[in-house]
Amino acid sequence: MKIISVAGPTASGKSDLAIMLAEHFGGEIVSFDSMQIYRGMDIGTAKPTAAELARVPHHMINVADPRENFSVASFVAGAKAALADIEARGKCAVLCGGTGLYQDSLVYGTEFGELEADEGLRAELAAFAAKEGNAALHAILAEKDPEAAEKIHMNNVKRVIRALEIIKVSGMTKTEWDKRAVKNAKALPAIMLGLNYRDREKLYARIDKRVDIMLEEGLYGEVKSLWEAGLLYEGSTAYDAIGYKEMLACVRGEESQESAAEKIKLATRHYAKRQLTWFLRNKDIRWLYPDDYGTKEELFAAALAVVAEAEKSF
Repeated sequence: MKIISVAGPTASGKSDLAIMLAEHFGGEIVSFDSMQIYRGMDIGTAKPTAAELARVPHHMINVADPRENFSVASFVAGAKAALADIEARGKCAVLCGGTGLYQDSLVYGTEFGELEADEGLRAELAAFAAKEGNAALHAILAEKDPEAAEKIHMNNVKRVIRALEIIKVSGMTKTEWDKRAVKNAKALPAIMLGLNYRDREKLYARIDKRVDIMLEEGLYGEVKSLWEAGLLYEGSTAYDAIGYKEMLACVRGEESQESAAEKIKLATRHYAKRQLTWFLRNKDIRWLYPDDYGTKEELFAAALAVVAEAEKSF
């Protein structure tokens, strides 16, 4: 089975390219976006539109409730099942997303690399330790990962926070993470493409435009509905997704939509930087730069050429 993976930062155009590749090769898309898996979080996560879903079948989208703790292991199990189904029907699979941890876990088996930092969570945990004391924070770790807590002194707040961050971001304890983080060769014969911009300001402009479109499409109403349904609260999955906690402040009347939008744009830019830091470490990714091409069609043609060249080594 032909497997092509299209990775890149948010708003880089990877969804458009993935759809074009899937149509060309008669394939289906398997998403590796850690937030598009959740139902009800559509506008803020830039899920494929109804028209796009009608063009190409998508997998690993809308497969979980926002109240679920959907781990990396859960994603890999679901993605592997989708790939087996696609292969059984003789189709090509196109992986597409921006969550590097998910892509690496699927393509490389147990090779996870380093976790993305969750600066918001770190700040919250540091504030908790400052207010409630180091022992109180350490007690949380002892409950969630006793083995790690035994090895980390309660006054080593930085390491305690890191251990809790691993649990939140990966869905597994630090103890389990350390055991499984072993370098492997590729588990899947995927041709890996990546999208980046030579001019970073062009990517940032695309991010700003995307946020403006989200507001026009009703992000405020989506956040309000999640909040009223009891799915959006501090510590919830939806709250962790960029755009939701910022707009919740607006829903509560604590700030304007304009102010919330600026915070979303800034947070998304920072996230895009972290995504690129992750992907750029991967030597298997073949990079394409959309700002080298005048149209989507020209970028698509370049991607086809890269895929054809890569297939010679498979």
